[in-house]
Amino acid sequence: MPGLRRKGVARLFIKMNNTRHYITTLSWTARVMSVALCCVILLVACSGKKTEVADGYENVDSMPSMYTRDVNTLISDSGVTRYRIETPLWYMYEGETTEEPYWYFPEGIYVEQFDTLFATETLIEGDTAIYYKKPQIWRLDGNVHIENAEGKEFYTQQLFWDQGAREIYSDSAIRIVDGEEVIEGIGFKSNEQITKYVILKTTGIFTVERQSVQPDTVASDTLQ
Repeated sequence: MPGLRRKGVARLFIKMNNTRHYITTLSWTARVMSVALCCVILLVACSGKKTEVADGYENVDSMPSMYTRDVNTLISDSGVTRYRIETPLWYMYEGETTEEPYWYFPEGIYVEQFDTLFATETLIEGDTAIYYKKPQIWRLDGNVHIENAEGKEFYTQQLFWDQGAREIYSDSAIRIVDGEEVIEGIGFKSNEQITKYVILKTTGIFTVERQSVQPDTVASDTLQ
């Protein structure tokens, strides 16, 4: 009997060990299944609709690095305040992966240019604008209006402003209003102050009353 009792105890001990091993194995399996289930949930969540921030952008590089609203700011050049910019919306594309950094103003822009004594030299505005930072070139589109310090006004549908070369030019139809004299043409080049300029192709020179001049009469079918 003592021998049988020892065998019974041995079998019970072995059985308990097997049960303990089974429970341990089952616990480890449960942990693995839990981790796998979490991974599946994450994969399903990631494969769903994009977040609101990224919605509409298939390429992350096309997203602006920053944007701001209702801007009224001064910009300096070589330590001197040279420009004042007003715009309802300003997008900046200046990320590390952006090959050509630029600013975008989809809702219009107003630029005031100052001389070294902070006196206004030129006013420029347009319906939309893009500023390419590396070449320092502005492009304005739609109802572009310029006024120089002498009061002469220039109307066109597209304008380029090369800050590096310090010149303004356009391939589009241009209308220049100087008092009661109006000059119309195609193509235009000028210095930044709009004091020295040339029309590449003059199409008309005439005199009208000041009140009858309408900015939107400039041809919209411009050269691109």
